[in-house]
Amino acid sequence: MQLIDPIVAFQSELAQIRRDIHAHPELCYEEQRTADVVAQKLTEWGIPIIRGLAKTGVVGVIRNGDSPRAIGLRADMDALPVQEVNTFSHASRHPGKMHACGHDGHVAMLLGAAHHLSRHRNFDGTVYVIFQPAEEGGGGASKMMDEGLFEQCPMDAIFGMHNWPGVATGTFGVTPGPMMASSNEFELTITGRGAHAAQPHKGVDPVMTAVQIAQSWQTIISRNKSPLAPAVLSITQIHAGSATNVIPDQATMIGTVRTFDLPVLDLIESRMRTVAEHTAEAFDASVHFEFKRNYPPLINHARETAFATEVLQSIVGVDKVDAKVEPTMGAEDFAFFLQKKPGCYVFIGSGDGDHRSGGHGLGPCNLHNPSYDFNDALLPIGATYWVRLAEAWLARG
Repeated sequence: MQLIDPIVAFQSELAQIRRDIHAHPELCYEEQRTADVVAQKLTEWGIPIIRGLAKTGVVGVIRNGDSPRAIGLRADMDALPVQEVNTFSHASRHPGKMHACGHDGHVAMLLGAAHHLSRHRNFDGTVYVIFQPAEEGGGGASKMMDEGLFEQCPMDAIFGMHNWPGVATGTFGVTPGPMMASSNEFELTITGRGAHAAQPHKGVDPVMTAVQIAQSWQTIISRNKSPLAPAVLSITQIHAGSATNVIPDQATMIGTVRTFDLPVLDLIESRMRTVAEHTAEAFDASVHFEFKRNYPPLINHARETAFATEVLQSIVGVDKVDAKVEPTMGAEDFAFFLQKKPGCYVFIGSGDGDHRSGGHGLGPCNLHNPSYDFNDALLPIGATYWVRLAEAWLARG
């Protein structure tokens, strides 16, 4: 593995930063302390900063030479509303909040890269280090763009990275095209007419209507879309009634739809609405259907993905980079950036949890799990990737 020696030497300080952020998790758009830590470090290292994009966002501007070329490197900062079960010294000090997705490590890796780039400046152009709030459902990437990120920081391409448990430490995964799915929510309210459960003929049963709609919706996945186009339609909540002898007036179904393709998503949303409306009409009920598109599919650009893959291979070796990694139905708001700028998003393997010190919970070291903890062995690996990627990108003709 070809790591940068000064970054390896800086690892212990990066680990301290990471663990401090882990101990003080902040939810989306509340990342004030985290942003202050980032801003303080960047300023201490002589890096000009831009603050306030999407409320708590921080961007460091590292310039060298006269080239107009520029690259963006992004890390997310927010935590999750999860009660941590770990008891080691850097466990969350804020009840009900936890860095259960490794964003503390993402921040530390990008800070490590910024520290090295600011001291060595082995590039000609500009590197924007972007510390983004509100990835976990808040759409912080989109809000940063709405508030002028790309106007204030004109860049040729943007790159992202996420730790990936269950994959060996020191390995990477990436693929051109769809890498992560779109994230969408739906809520269907069915209104019937309440009645005594012993006299169902006097009412309109929204529960049975919901059952019919739920079953019919699954045929959209199996019969309406191409079997070669991946998609998931999951009903995760059904709410109706409060007594065993009462047919309620209303029933509600809530869930999520995931796809890698926007036309497929359009088809699913349209068919869900049509099936719900016509099924309800057949049962003399009425429906109100809401479909919310949260994050689009994350689609890596081919040229930038090929470039990033070469950089990764130069660091960890060809055999340690899965250049056609299986996409995931999870979602990421880095997808918004890739709709506006070319770029690439990669997974950095973080092992199976053996790195956790005493005091970790009994659960697996998986993302969004209350016993998760970021693997600090990744810090010099991820920071080296950021530096080599920026240097190589800006060195191109």
